[in-house]
Amino acid sequence: MSTTQSATPRTRPSVTTAPPGRPSAVDPVRWPDVAAPPRSSRLRTAVTAAVVRRALDRLPLNVRCADGTRAGTGGPLLEIRDPRAFHGRIGSQGLVGFGESYMAGEWDAPDLVATLGVFAAHAADLIPAPLQRLRRIWELRRPDRERNTPAGARDNISRHYDLSNDLFTLFLDDTLTYSSAVFRGLPARQDLLAAAQHRKIDRLLDLAEVGEGTRLLEIGTGWGELALRAAARGAHVTSLTLSREQRDLALARIAGAGLSDRVSVELCDYREARGTYDAVVSVEMIEAVGAEFWPVYFRALDERLAPGGRIALQAITMPHDRMLASRATFTWIGKYIFPGGLLPSVEAVEETVREHTGLTVARRDGFGAHYAETLRLWRERFTARADEVDALGFDETFRRMWTFYLAYSEAGFRSGYLDVQQYLFTKRTTHEENTAR
Repeated sequence: MSTTQSATPRTRPSVTTAPPGRPSAVDPVRWPDVAAPPRSSRLRTAVTAAVVRRALDRLPLNVRCADGTRAGTGGPLLEIRDPRAFHGRIGSQGLVGFGESYMAGEWDAPDLVATLGVFAAHAADLIPAPLQRLRRIWELRRPDRERNTPAGARDNISRHYDLSNDLFTLFLDDTLTYSSAVFRGLPARQDLLAAAQHRKIDRLLDLAEVGEGTRLLEIGTGWGELALRAAARGAHVTSLTLSREQRDLALARIAGAGLSDRVSVELCDYREARGTYDAVVSVEMIEAVGAEFWPVYFRALDERLAPGGRIALQAITMPHDRMLASRATFTWIGKYIFPGGLLPSVEAVEETVREHTGLTVARRDGFGAHYAETLRLWRERFTARADEVDALGFDETFRRMWTFYLAYSEAGFRSGYLDVQQYLFTKRTTHEENTAR
């Protein structure tokens, strides 16, 4: 079963009463792996509890368990409401179980971002070094069905971006931009988010020198805002997406702006693109490519770019050592949010470009603090509109899942574990190539 598909609204679930302080009972049809903890022997659960307790005792957390035990050195509150289920899930499912336990209401935190931020800051040393060698025994492996082959990529993208345009509209700003904004100053404000998204887009278009008459290829349409702003500059835009929902709304927005003669939106994999362009822009799309296909992705950018052209790329990155350690691991984010996804490191991006293309890294700017604020604004808006999310047919378990996803991501950027980069890649002209030879 495709677990992320269970997040798609179908019929409205019946609401049952749960114990005080816990969410309503989980729908076992929609959420089979959340509704009941996986089977775990007493021994395995006990060993997991001991390992988890040892890890928590070293962290700046205030951990309170329903059985009266405490852990941590003091800090944000982590309340474990069902210790046996919590440890059983982690023991059998690793970090996937940690996220599913939150979805089930078996643990909670008044300041979820702060609590998750502690884990993000200690990701490299959370498990003692001697036990790191046993990682392969308990970690889940990425399923082959989520490889980003042309067919697999279409399914993976659909499972996230085709959830519902109405859902994304509820928490994004009016530009419907689903990537990090660039603010003039921090902390950010909701009423300035749309302007900050335009600032980010304009920086990318400026990097790629998009203007009157530019032939621009966009890989990853989103809901069309970048294509709209590029066309308004006088560019001729070909935008590629694998999401039918996004394409339909993007086309409607483009037509509404009277720019249909300047923008073409195609349901097309980046590997199927043809032609050459003066500029290429791709915003937070590489995260869905997968390490196996990073060389193919960058070669495609290189092949589509005319000599002397420029590529502007925005990418979320993670530390290189953590990427190497986790690249084959099946994660909670992979299971429920972005199937097939993998964040690259700065080193991986630059090594791939150097070894597989004729492109040059001309510039790189990081702005992770801006993504943390972008995610905070999305999370606050999503929380404030919970009733409207419910009206779309998404149940309480979905809302906890989505809240965990947004908070988990925000914590990654606030802790510095994650970053976001804007890259400029350039390509030699034919004359320069001949001279270099």
